[in-house]
Amino acid sequence: MASFVRITVLAWADILTAYALFVMMPYLTTVWNLNITRAAAIVNVFYGVVSIMPIGMAFLVDAFIGDYWMLLLSSLAYSIGVSFLAMSTPPVLSNAAGNCGAYKPDCIGDTQKALFYTALALIAIGMSGHITSLEYFLNQQIKKNQKSDQDDSEKQQPTNQQIKKNQKSDQDESEKLETTPCQALGMFSAIIFPTVGCIALPYIKPWSVRFGIPAICTVVATFLFTTGRRRSYKHSRPKGSPLTTICRVFVASASNMFHHLPPDDNPLPHTRSLRCLDKAVIKTQNQEQNRWKLCTKEEVKDTKMVIRMIPMWMTFIMCGVVISIGNTYFLEQATDMNRKVGKFKVPLPILKFFYDLVKDHFKGLYVKVTKKVIPGKYVPPYGIIVAMLFSILCCITAAEVETRRLDVIQRHGLLDKPNDSTKKIPMSMFWLLPQFLLLGAVEGMSNLSIDQFFTNQAPAPMRRYLNLFTHGVIGAGTVCGVLSVYVVGKVSERGGRPSWFQDTLNKSRLDNYYWTLTVLSSINLILYILVALQYTFKDPPNEDGSEAAKSEGSAQP
Repeated sequence: MASFVRITVLAWADILTAYALFVMMPYLTTVWNLNITRAAAIVNVFYGVVSIMPIGMAFLVDAFIGDYWMLLLSSLAYSIGVSFLAMSTPPVLSNAAGNCGAYKPDCIGDTQKALFYTALALIAIGMSGHITSLEYFLNQQIKKNQKSDQDDSEKQQPTNQQIKKNQKSDQDESEKLETTPCQALGMFSAIIFPTVGCIALPYIKPWSVRFGIPAICTVVATFLFTTGRRRSYKHSRPKGSPLTTICRVFVASASNMFHHLPPDDNPLPHTRSLRCLDKAVIKTQNQEQNRWKLCTKEEVKDTKMVIRMIPMWMTFIMCGVVISIGNTYFLEQATDMNRKVGKFKVPLPILKFFYDLVKDHFKGLYVKVTKKVIPGKYVPPYGIIVAMLFSILCCITAAEVETRRLDVIQRHGLLDKPNDSTKKIPMSMFWLLPQFLLLGAVEGMSNLSIDQFFTNQAPAPMRRYLNLFTHGVIGAGTVCGVLSVYVVGKVSERGGRPSWFQDTLNKSRLDNYYWTLTVLSSINLILYILVALQYTFKDPPNEDGSEAAKSEGSAQP
């Protein structure tokens, strides 16, 4: 139980830090006075790296260091990074001329910039490490506690049959009682920390304190985790990564490039596609037993399965491009809008609260609806279609709302006053709520469906990487969102026309960019359907994790 708590506090600190980082876009545009495209690029590259890096970290975990050391090192990086972020706010360590006690761009010197970018790098390492190992390591501790409880109960079983039955009923009752603290901790973290991050943090005016509170919580959580001795945690030793196996297949096939494949009646994994990889199993004369020159049939087969998934994988990236506008341009739109409900001023992170609410619960509704309607192996493809349809609806809604917002700005003469904090746009922030809800549905459905797709189609040795590949797909789309803004901006200013992306949001034409994303998402949906029709879906694994016997052949092209 103690080890469970020490690990859970890391997750609590993660929730609080996530809400603090949610307002990074307004922080860069108001305090640092960056233009919207540069601020959005910083935010999107940061979140993209956080999503892609866990794949490489999982390789390090499996091949070299294990989950315990990954969690320890990433937590230390996390703590230092969030602390540096709090210290990078302008009044702290300011080296500007004169007394600089306000959050102004003039107060930002080289020290603040160095601390800020170093903080982002360390936070990215910390978040990626937690994505890689936190949940997996926590599950190991739960299994350890359950196993130890079973062992204790078996040792105390008497020979009398009646007493044995009573003992078993008492044991079942005690197991139920033992899960109660874990459930209470989960409910506590699920309610109190989002509430604090959503309501309390936004009312703290000094940015140093707003970032400092999550920094203190992260440092305390890391300290509590380190108070547990390494032997008190259950953790597995590195056993090698399946990514190494894929590399071995390529190396072995390349080393046998000039050897001819045996006839098809030879027991080699010949298929109609990717036959060049079959050479990895060719055993030449006088060949030493080298794992990098000779692979098994199963290793070649698994590698082919991964390669055949790449075209489908590429079509998922557009969902990440749409998701990338949530923490950047959507949030920047809300910054200068009317946030009052009656006399109460609603904080910006309330949008993230609703966003997360839809993201976490909408996918459950989809599973219930499709469970008895769609065959198991086709549930993920249809889910991805639903996610792509929601991304199209989200972009359409965002474009219409932005058109209305620009019209309100022009009618009230606020076009040339984008930095006047006293001139709020007389339009409720909750006009943006539908697009945030749709975006939450996009991320929830895409995460669920892409994860199910990898679960059903990827080889068994790569099961641990499935959730990480889902994060990687969305992260790749987030980074591509920066490229899409650059390309669309360059195309829009051809012929001497003004670019759709100006220094301020009010002078920009984000509505046109949202319509562009609508067109691109529609094209991507058509492309996905064409690729999916050509893809051979294999049956999903059984509940025990084994694959159906008939799926063995259906996976072959």
